[in-house]
Amino acid sequence: MRSYVGDLASCFEGGEMNCLGAYDLVVFDCDGVVLDSNKVKTEAFYNSARSYGEGNAQALVDYHVRNGGVSRYIKFEYFLTDIIKIEPNKEEVESLLSRFSSEVKKGLMSCDVADGLDRLREKSRQAKWFIVSGGDQEELREIFAARRLDRFFDGGIFGSPDTKDTILSRVINSKKLIGAALFIGDSKYDYEAATRAGMDFIFVKGWSEFSEADSYFEGKSLSIVNSLSDLCS
Repeated sequence: MRSYVGDLASCFEGGEMNCLGAYDLVVFDCDGVVLDSNKVKTEAFYNSARSYGEGNAQALVDYHVRNGGVSRYIKFEYFLTDIIKIEPNKEEVESLLSRFSSEVKKGLMSCDVADGLDRLREKSRQAKWFIVSGGDQEELREIFAARRLDRFFDGGIFGSPDTKDTILSRVINSKKLIGAALFIGDSKYDYEAATRAGMDFIFVKGWSEFSEADSYFEGKSLSIVNSLSDLCS
């Protein structure tokens, strides 16, 4: 996979996002990037685990926020093994997932969508667009179809239970994508996954829950924007 620029931020200096059209592959995270849904997920994690005690539910939320972009399957397994300290069984995991999914679907159908998707798509007509998310894949496809957002993502919509690293590797290898690639995300894990895949990265901070972003990204080669609409200049 070919990186377009060594210093992505310098390419976008002066507020002109004129480099976007150079990418052959653009990957978007969903929560906090395309949808204002981070708070939806955070509240759903808390409510799903509240029957185990408010302290345990808050511990799950804290773990979730520290590990933005990571699959719910991994988070609930951690909740049972490391917070509750019990051996997880299939029925218990499925019960947690079911409660979580039910609450999340309602929120995802009503939360705000990022401004500028149409304009941004016009600026990168040559590129394949993908969603690569920690959210459940079938749930994402259902929501994106219902909200008519799937029309933007001609490369596909992918999510858990596979990890982002697994999805990126599969997408890149199966489609033999060797052009310039960009990941647009809102978490530390998004940046790390993009780096391992050899992709450039833009951090979207406006809806992010990554509170340590400023210190973490200091000195790193990337661009930081408030929202996707900033890329439409």
